[in-house]
Amino acid sequence: MLEVPSGTVALLFDCDGTLADTMTLHYEAWHETLLAHGIDCPREFIDEHAGVPTNLIVEEINERWGVSLDPQSITDEKEGRFEQQIHRTEPVEEVFATAHAHHGKLPMAVVSGGTRDVVHATLVAIHAIDMFPVIVTASDPVPPKPSPEIFLDAARQLGVEPTGCHVFEDGDPGIIAAKAAGMTFTDVREVIARRQA
Repeated sequence: MLEVPSGTVALLFDCDGTLADTMTLHYEAWHETLLAHGIDCPREFIDEHAGVPTNLIVEEINERWGVSLDPQSITDEKEGRFEQQIHRTEPVEEVFATAHAHHGKLPMAVVSGGTRDVVHATLVAIHAIDMFPVIVTASDPVPPKPSPEIFLDAARQLGVEPTGCHVFEDGDPGIIAAKAAGMTFTDVREVIARRQA
């Protein structure tokens, strides 16, 4: 279980790579999708864009590889591949245990750059859907990470002050967003790195 700072009034969790160990599945879906369009995308590129909505990643791919892929059709293709494998998702145990320990004691939300359908399916796969009354995703009408708005919207929905929120994240855009929202945060990549060492 991970530490929560004293004075914390709510917990906000990213989904992919934070609550759920999905990054390998996401990369497989990206790799297969992009390979079909002649692009061999390295894992590092996808990891660097953790938490960024899929359609915006496609725009970055277009810029980096000098192609003109349609963001919506690539998003649909990639998410379709991921959804076929979603049942293989496992929780990130330390983060999941932290959420479980605070369930019913502190208000909690999931704040993700994924689409609503995929985030819901992921939370169902790891048996966590009932722990989060508020789920904010790329499907909602708020600017995505690294904008702080997606975290501020979750705090508003929970009815808490942003400065009392603690965020669990595994991506740079989410950490930038948490800082800009005035929230404390835990970078779970350090936890995962220690576990894999």
